[in-house]
This record gives sequence, C-alpha cells and structure tokens, in this order.
Amino acid sequence: LEIGGLDAPVIRDPLSREPYIPGSSLKGKMRSLLEKKERKPFNRYGGQNVWRHECTDPKCSVCRLFGSTGGKEGDNLPARLIVRDCYLTDESRRELEKIETGLQFTEWKFENSLDRITAASNPRQIERVPKGSEFSFEIVYNVETGDKDEVKEDLNNILDLLNLLQDDYLGGHGSRGYGKVKFKVETFEGRKIDFYTAKEKEEREKALLAPELKEKTPANCKANIESLVSFLLG
Repeated sequence: LEIGGLDAPVIRDPLSREPYIPGSSLKGKMRSLLEKKERKPFNRYGGQNVWRHECTDPKCSVCRLFGSTGGKEGDNLPARLIVRDCYLTDESRRELEKIETGLQFTEWKFENSLDRITAASNPRQIERVPKGSEFSFEIVYNVETGDKDEVKEDLNNILDLLNLLQDDYLGGHGSRGYGKVKFKVETFEGRKIDFYTAKEKEEREKALLAPELKEKTPANCKANIESLVSFLLG
C-alpha cells in the first residue's frame, strides 16, 4: 500500500517510461465488438468471469480473423490479424514532456464514490493519458485463402470494427468518459510475397499497391478493398 499512490496506473514501456497501448488490448476489444456485431454465443470461459466466443469453424468470421484454440490437436485456427503495440508519436511525446502534473507523460484523475446510506467516501486516483494524445498503430492482415469474398469480408469487418470502436471506448471506465479514440489511417496497402523476396527496387514496387486516400478514415478505406483484393489474388 502506498499512501497517496495511484489506484489504477497506466501501462508504461519499461525502458522509456512512456505510456503505450498494448496490441492485445486493441485486438481484444476489436474481437469483442465483432462477437457482438455478429451475435456470436459466448461459449468459452476465459477466467475471472470472462466469457467469449471461440470455435473451430474456419468459416467463422470471428475465429478465422482473431484465432481460436480448439483444445484438440489440429483444431486450432491461427489468427489472420496482427495488431502491434501502439506507441506515442514524436509530436505527442514532445507535448507531454511539457506538462506539469507530478507524473511523467500522464495526469491524475481524482474520483470519489459515496455510500448512499452513511455518506462515507471512497476516493480513488486514476492515471490517464491527457486527451488529444496520439499513438501510432499498425494492423496487418495475412491473406491465407484464395477466396476473394472471404478476404473482402475480413477487410470490411476490420474497418467496421475501427469505426465501431470510435463510438465505444478502449480500456476501462468507458462509461465515465475514459477511452474515447479516433483513428486516422495514413496508409492502407497490399503487399504480395514478392515484395519481401524481390532483389530489385522495381520488382518490389510492382508487388506493392498503396492507393491514395482521399480522407484518412477507416470508412474511406472501404472504397479500396475491391482493388486491393484483385491485386493480391488476381
């Protein structure tokens, strides 16, 4: 117990001490939103009173995208989606270094709950990143099928989930104003395997399709799904 200490600290990089968003947090939230969107049954217990959907059907839109463990050898579905850890942008890092809150890069949020009968207080101190902070993020989708319709469905679902998350929240205490996020998409591109194996620059460029985005939003990316899938799968 630390007198005056934080009740809920943020996750920090152990070397830089900067706050960051674990890819597992973003991926887990996206999965839960897709489960709700698709009305999937919560059939797998994950501990700590947490239930989720998990099956071994390769046609399941949730499990083929986020992966599943079937419990038997050969029943596992590897995740097609990779979600990287999200780190502060250089600009946000410089801005947060200037703030004087007694904490490095973050702020205190003081809250209090009152007993409705005795009026006894239960104060708590939450650490959070100031509003307007920007984090870089990267999502990779691996094309593991020749079924164009399936790939289109997966890509549409990914973009839908980013849109849904903007009207939901990331992390805890969302009903009290925490965790509102907005996504700005800088690149939405497709890479063939030749992009990684080609020795000449020209060959690598032919294996890359990076359409120009009129608006840097998840919704705007949808207009490029058809061309990306045709480029990757012919």
